[in-house]
Amino acid sequence: MKFKGLLLGSAAALLAVGGAQAADLPVKAKAVEYVKICSLYGAGFYYIPGTDTCIKLGGYLRAEVALGTNSVFGIANGAPAGAHNRLSNYYTARAREDLNIDTRTATEYGVVRTFFDATFSWTTGSYVGTGSGTGVTGYSATTAGTATINPTDGGTSGGSLGVYYAFIQFAGFTMGKAVSQFDAPWTNYPGNNIDSLVGGSGTVTGVNQFSYTADFGQGITASFSAEDATAYYQAGNLNLAGATAAGMVGGAYGSNAIGGSRSPNLVAMLRVDQAWGLFQASVAAHDNHVAYYGATEVTGHPDDKWGWAAQLALSIKNIPTGAGDVINIQGVYTDGATRYNFQNLAGSSYQMYGSSGVAYQSVGFANAPDTVFGPGTSQETVKTWGFRGAYTHNWDPYWNTAIYGAYAQAQFGSLAKTSLCGPGGTFALVGVTSCNPDFAIGQVGVITRWTPVKNLTFSADLNWTRLDQKYAGVAVLSPAANTAKPTAAYELKDQDSIVLLLRAQRNW
Repeated sequence: MKFKGLLLGSAAALLAVGGAQAADLPVKAKAVEYVKICSLYGAGFYYIPGTDTCIKLGGYLRAEVALGTNSVFGIANGAPAGAHNRLSNYYTARAREDLNIDTRTATEYGVVRTFFDATFSWTTGSYVGTGSGTGVTGYSATTAGTATINPTDGGTSGGSLGVYYAFIQFAGFTMGKAVSQFDAPWTNYPGNNIDSLVGGSGTVTGVNQFSYTADFGQGITASFSAEDATAYYQAGNLNLAGATAAGMVGGAYGSNAIGGSRSPNLVAMLRVDQAWGLFQASVAAHDNHVAYYGATEVTGHPDDKWGWAAQLALSIKNIPTGAGDVINIQGVYTDGATRYNFQNLAGSSYQMYGSSGVAYQSVGFANAPDTVFGPGTSQETVKTWGFRGAYTHNWDPYWNTAIYGAYAQAQFGSLAKTSLCGPGGTFALVGVTSCNPDFAIGQVGVITRWTPVKNLTFSADLNWTRLDQKYAGVAVLSPAANTAKPTAAYELKDQDSIVLLLRAQRNW
């Protein structure tokens, strides 16, 4: 019995030890799923683990300063930049981070793509006059893309978030915020960095749209699009009854009377891409829908009036002057659709001051809305035409220079000219020897870029812009308080703006 008990005890001990050793044995781990390169859509794409969707992250970090303007993208125009006095910035600086996310999935209907692009910016602000008798100025913040005035704010900069693109592409359709189908492939940049060139359409921050693109092969495509007009394509529908001489000097030719949205802009585009370059033809229709003649609906309203625009664009590559050299040119005509020429970042309202040998100072002003109307009249469209282009030469793999230019002209009809300049008109003032709201904008510039290492570029862009306005004479005017200009005699004269934009950008 003692021997049997010893045996059973030994067996139990062995089982216990064996169980402990079995518990220490490694358990087979689940396979680790590593991120895999996706070579279907070019460099930089990876499969999202556990899916058949490929993703690419990209963007840039940019530091820049513009000399001679209160804007990092535009000329010295408006208040306070165009005042050219102690309220105007000598420089405006901005730091920006851009982030974009590109996803693509192969399906039986073709590739499903989503694209998102957002920017985070910090920009130098401005101070404008408040009209206070004690000379108080107000800070004009740059947050969220809008200007706010706070006389007690001692800040000097503003942060902002911008959503440029957010769209889905599927089976030829584009749905969401993307570059307009009307735009040339280079949007606002035939060769420049400055954003504010006239002479063509440019929705560099995207526009909401529902589009279809048909691919006919051999580099030939056509697009048809319905695009939101409210954010970037409203140059103004002005009620001339609200025009004042002081408002005109500030670049406002009446009370803005844009009504609610009724129809998107309708766009059609045909494009041919070849080894030698590309050719593109675009047309657009724009509905001008206004509110009322007066403050309430019982005052009545003018009927809607459709405007339109047409644009041709041409790019010539592989020219004999050097490898990678390119010429980009485009021309546009609009009738009641001004933003397709005086694009959103250029604007279509001007107020610029300068020196004078015969008066207190000189002033140039202009405005190009889509339409104008008066009490009881129909809408009258404003007609414009323009062009822009650039030639880019590569000196070597690290240096290139572009010479660029732009021109745009606006022409008013008889209703506007009679109301503003006719006998008893708004600007029929003593001392005005020539009154005509027609005007033109001319621009030329040169930019040089240095790329010492891949994806790091330093650039200097020098731009000259001239406002060629058609007013003449010397008149006593009362400019708006935000310019800090006194009531005095001003010479009506063409004006100039010279801006230098310096930029460092790292793409990733």
